[in-house]
Amino acid sequence: MASSNHLPPLVTCDTAAGLELGRFLKAKRAHLQPRDAGLPEGNRRRVPGLRREEVAMLAGVSPAYYTRLEQGDGGRASDDVVAALAQALQLTAAETEHLFRLTDPRRQTRREPRPSAAVRPSIQGLLDSMPDVPALVVGRRSDILAWNNLGSAMFGDIAGLPAAERNWARLVFLDPRSSDLFVNWQQKAADVVGQLRADASRHPDDTRLASLVGELVMRSPPFSRLWAQHEIRDRCHGNILLKHPQAGSLELQVESFRLSGEDDNSLVTYHAEPGSPSREQLRLLGSWISTP
Repeated sequence: MASSNHLPPLVTCDTAAGLELGRFLKAKRAHLQPRDAGLPEGNRRRVPGLRREEVAMLAGVSPAYYTRLEQGDGGRASDDVVAALAQALQLTAAETEHLFRLTDPRRQTRREPRPSAAVRPSIQGLLDSMPDVPALVVGRRSDILAWNNLGSAMFGDIAGLPAAERNWARLVFLDPRSSDLFVNWQQKAADVVGQLRADASRHPDDTRLASLVGELVMRSPPFSRLWAQHEIRDRCHGNILLKHPQAGSLELQVESFRLSGEDDNSLVTYHAEPGSPSREQLRLLGSWISTP
């Protein structure tokens, strides 16, 4: 019988997090140009973005230690070091939170978030009380959990889809109609991937999320490219342009609200400015779907 000393080392949660940390740091370093950090460009750069030693200098750590972090072998970094790295790499608040989780896999919030599930009846009642505003509830893994009639009609009859297909990542990357609906499809795609990355950071043991990501990596080259960039994003807000097959061109304002007691779930609304052509087109769309 072979000695246990010859068995390969187990890949532990800490090991997996270390490898993910290295990939994340490399991706962020590659996207930050020297001029962005106040450093000279130089004439001979063999790699895009900052060099390892430049990030180490900006963060106040040794190049050898930073190299070990990128190689997944840096141990557990202190909060001060993580904060310094986040500042050196000019990370967003969401990316900084992600970095803290990666450097300490056992870091947990005091209250474990409830998993995404059917929304409370009162939330569905709230959605239905806004007949002139398309509205959805989006949960973990970009699942679309609830909607009002106008929200369903806005995004391709969500109510008529099989439950497994009511998912933003699937709609954006696997439904060819999405590239016609979203005028800025690239922005929508990047938002969806960044939000999935944030979910994966908060829930590293979510097997359904891992399965979804694996499927999309295999089936969608655009998803695979975006996933490799390690962008982290919160639920988005701002303007969105749509080219709806019935309502035509729409310019809407997106707002997202975390639901109390349902940490993974957000209420997302899409409203048009009063008196705007988009407001009138939403009204017409609402009248069409309410007519038998």
